[in-house]
Amino acid sequence: MELSHLLAQGVAELGLELSAEQHGQLLAYVELLQKWNRTFNLTAIRAPREMVTQHLLDSLAVLSVVQKSALAGRLWADIGSGAGLPGIPLAIAVPELGMTLVETVEKKSAFQRQAKIELGLSNLTVVNARVERIEGGSFDGVISRAFAELVDFAKLAGHLPTAQGALYAMKGALSPDELRHLPPHWAVKSSAALHVPGLNAQRHLVILERT
Repeated sequence: MELSHLLAQGVAELGLELSAEQHGQLLAYVELLQKWNRTFNLTAIRAPREMVTQHLLDSLAVLSVVQKSALAGRLWADIGSGAGLPGIPLAIAVPELGMTLVETVEKKSAFQRQAKIELGLSNLTVVNARVERIEGGSFDGVISRAFAELVDFAKLAGHLPTAQGALYAMKGALSPDELRHLPPHWAVKSSAALHVPGLNAQRHLVILERT
């Protein structure tokens, strides 16, 4: 009940409306992650409360910038998704969004496949492959919180969005130099600070578009 209350409080603070089923799926995801983490070390975060804050609410904070209505009917990819973050929480929160998780490590992809089955996420696709091998021009949005530098994200995943698509980089603190040093034909469309309930750390969402 404590985790349920923490999640409900955070979701409300983010201004999101989730059904009881979605709320249950998010908690079931945390439970599954805990179970697998004992054997496969998918994430350094161990405490369930911290998983709610640093995994679930951190992922869902993106929806304060990218509205759920703008994601309905879209195809997105989560690159270097690891344990399925932010892709799985977003797929739960927006069932009309088609989310593809791209991960090179098989044990992490295996966890993602199990999560898809146990959580009943028909809008989720799991791809165990390097990002460079994924067909280009396929996605309306490509998101990641795994890349250290924007320039690397744009270089490796820049072929994935459609002509009108964009890259969405989840970042901590932002460096002005990092925002300036992008590959040719890419520019910062916007940069927004994200508020993550219960987290005392900087979070940003940087959206990159082709020039």
